[in-house]
Amino acid sequence: MWKIGNVEIENRVVLAPMAGICNSAFRKIVKQMGCGLIYAEMVSDKALFYQNKKTQDMLYMEEMERPIVQQIFGSDEESFVVAAKYIEETMHPDIIDINMGCPVPKVAVKAQAGASLLKHPEKVEKIVRAVVRAVSVPVTVKIRSGWDEKSINAVEIAQVCEKAGASAICIHGRTRSQGYSGKVNYDIIRAVKNAVAVPVIGNGDIVDMESLQKMLDTGVDAVMIGRGVLGNPWLIRDAVFYLDNIPLPPAPTPCEKIDMALLHLHNLQELKSEHLAVLEIRSHIAWYLKGLKNGKEIKEKIFRVSSTHDIIKILKEYKEFLKGEDKNE
Repeated sequence: MWKIGNVEIENRVVLAPMAGICNSAFRKIVKQMGCGLIYAEMVSDKALFYQNKKTQDMLYMEEMERPIVQQIFGSDEESFVVAAKYIEETMHPDIIDINMGCPVPKVAVKAQAGASLLKHPEKVEKIVRAVVRAVSVPVTVKIRSGWDEKSINAVEIAQVCEKAGASAICIHGRTRSQGYSGKVNYDIIRAVKNAVAVPVIGNGDIVDMESLQKMLDTGVDAVMIGRGVLGNPWLIRDAVFYLDNIPLPPAPTPCEKIDMALLHLHNLQELKSEHLAVLEIRSHIAWYLKGLKNGKEIKEKIFRVSSTHDIIKILKEYKEFLKGEDKNE
């Protein structure tokens, strides 16, 4: 058990706020795997400021997902405050997070949001202070090590955020210019942990227990797992077991992976239109099928159909095929 502000969190495993991934359908699966704290995908402060319906719909959550963090990205103090207040009043998340780490050009360059804020410590302080004053829930900030190799300033930014009232810092150990390439810099994560008194969450490259341990070795209070869970939500379960010193359960069987894809589709059907559910599950199915026998052919089959009924049929037939393969071995 650990805390962010007054929010008690059962374990030290945290889901990263992946854009286009972390909606309620996916988050419920991750919660069932035992995840201690869930970050919802980021929403635009400007979109909420102008009452964009699609963005407002992204705030949907269910009680079983708590404790949950809603992340906002933006570039100016006024719309951050309006968005944070709206989120608190309508969604009632446990925590609000300010994104200062997104490396995507549309966000970081065009909108001057996300990681571009790292270049302006004074602006960071004003935004964090204003949001902290505007809401009653704890406010956290997600940052990167810096804009590029020549401007690694995560320690300074973390201290600025803490001074402005942030209740925790999440640090992804890459620069903005690295994007998701290259390697995570564990030294900068360790330096941030040593520089502030608030909890620090370490993020980047956690795909198995070895990489999880590397992150723990920096001294962070919790670990945030992102892309490693795509097609493999069992990574969350394994991380929880590992942190509790419980022997890891067996890896999921091919049939269990298909069952998970079907559950994921079921969750999406409850959340989205038929068309959107089909579009979204395709990506996830590609991840669930990775490395499975005849997985490529099944993926191609699924990409050719346009109804959830057809996808379910293909997956169920494939599961029967996999069962037959098991018997033959």
